[in-house]
Amino acid sequence: MNFAGPQKLLSIFLLLGVLSGTAAINSRGQSALDVNQIIQKAVNCSQASSKPEDANTAYTYTKVTLTEELDSAGRVKDQKEKVYQISFKQGLTQAKLLQVNGRPPANADAKQQAENESNARQMLGKGKPQTGDMADRLLTPELVARFDFTLIGQTNINGRLAYQIDFQPKSPEPPVHHMIDRFLNRVSGTLWIDAAEFEIARADLRLSSEVNVLGGVIGSLKKLAYTMTRTRIAEGIWLNTSSSGDFEGRKLIDSMRIKTKSLAKNFRLLS
Repeated sequence: MNFAGPQKLLSIFLLLGVLSGTAAINSRGQSALDVNQIIQKAVNCSQASSKPEDANTAYTYTKVTLTEELDSAGRVKDQKEKVYQISFKQGLTQAKLLQVNGRPPANADAKQQAENESNARQMLGKGKPQTGDMADRLLTPELVARFDFTLIGQTNINGRLAYQIDFQPKSPEPPVHHMIDRFLNRVSGTLWIDAAEFEIARADLRLSSEVNVLGGVIGSLKKLAYTMTRTRIAEGIWLNTSSSGDFEGRKLIDSMRIKTKSLAKNFRLLS
């Protein structure tokens, strides 16, 4: 793999923030579930939602992302706002870049988007292109097997009851086969899983310790705080409606800190 530094780790979050799409309903909430049953139902729902035949409704919406690069004093030294038109049809999510800082995208912008998609696939261990929603496919049996889960209780998310579940990597650490595995072995956080439909309603992720790229020679990711909120738009339709991230690390000998935000709006049915 060819990774230029911790910004490659960041690219997966930027991409997933754009491509987070929908999921079909396959199960309904039950009472007195333990944490393993809740997680299994969420995995089943996620796996079923990746099948195109399970989604018959087409949606389009606008997603705005803001990426800010900060200096050592926390001042913004560069920022980039991108506007995407997102479409979801037959179980597939596609993103079209419309604007960069209020202007039509240049060739370099389109090239960067394609590179970010390629980096994300490599880090996930996916050698072949994926046209679907990679965010939904992240909740796989292989992924959840890397973590221990603890049910904290139930709470309200966007007017809906959700299970609040903390997670942390298993000990000893699961084996590392891809770049993303090394990262996952350092990530912990909280999931809020909808109690009726077993979709992820919210996810908070944080980095417990530094992740080095090629032993720290190329760079490292020292800090990560990432929050994603998903909203039920219609029956069987869940979308990533907002996210925010704070990333701090090093590229070669230069320190870097990047903040990101995204917001989805203007949801419309496609005829």
